[in-house]
Amino acid sequence: MRILCIDIGDKNIGVAISDEENLIARGLGTIKLKEDFIDKIKEIIKKYNVGKIVYGLPLKMDGSFCVQTEKTMAFVSKLKQEIKNIEFIPFDERFTTKIAERFLISVDFSRKKRKKYIDKLSAQIILQNYLDSLNIKTSQEDIEW
Repeated sequence: MRILCIDIGDKNIGVAISDEENLIARGLGTIKLKEDFIDKIKEIIKKYNVGKIVYGLPLKMDGSFCVQTEKTMAFVSKLKQEIKNIEFIPFDERFTTKIAERFLISVDFSRKKRKKYIDKLSAQIILQNYLDSLNIKTSQEDIEW
């Protein structure tokens, strides 16, 4: 089963999906919050046979919660009511937007283009970090001491 990642913002949700082996993240796009986002997420879950949803958890630099953390948790709580039988996993999203923005600047994207791709790329970075953390744990378990 694949893993879906959502990066919840004030206007958009960045969306990324893993490959079937859960090794590589790929950005899918963005969903506007004005749209029927729950139905769109359900469509993605069905289309890609999603077993888990990772969501970016915005934290302060010291790891504590902030206003955006509370908004994200309320949003995810609403999603959980509508989307059953799928595990929701929070994952630290600190710096992902900055990393995405710097990358897009480095490939010479205009501000307008960066705005279009930033949420998708942020979700992809969050998911790749999550997948890497899973694979590091797995490889460490395989090592014989």
